[in-house]
Amino acid sequence: MRDYRDVEAYLLRYKSSFSAVESHPGTFVVQLGEGLPTAAVRVDAPLVLVRVPIVALPEPPPAALLRRLLEFNAETLVHAAYGIEGPTVVMCAALELENLDYNEIAAVLGEMELALARDVPVLREYVGK
Repeated sequence: MRDYRDVEAYLLRYKSSFSAVESHPGTFVVQLGEGLPTAAVRVDAPLVLVRVPIVALPEPPPAALLRRLLEFNAETLVHAAYGIEGPTVVMCAALELENLDYNEIAAVLGEMELALARDVPVLREYVGK
């Protein structure tokens, strides 16, 4: 059965740097790319959760921003999705730990990196940051 050590081994192979969160075994912080937000990867059997906080939402959130998030989800994302968690726009993905392999986690992290590089400047325009 797979566990956080398998995920750590996959992250070692991945091109981005990462660090383990000592106070939370099975949790890693991954730097996706220069100038991009970092991803939190958490092994919480039976899932591996990947989450990236992106920007704080103004109150009330602009309808155009919410629409754009849905468009990004439908048009360009396969493994991950944009969402709203509290006052923050986030990108999230969930993978099954039992069947996880390197290609799966690399595909998710790669998709997130590409999407964030492309989308974060657009999203920041909506919130004025």
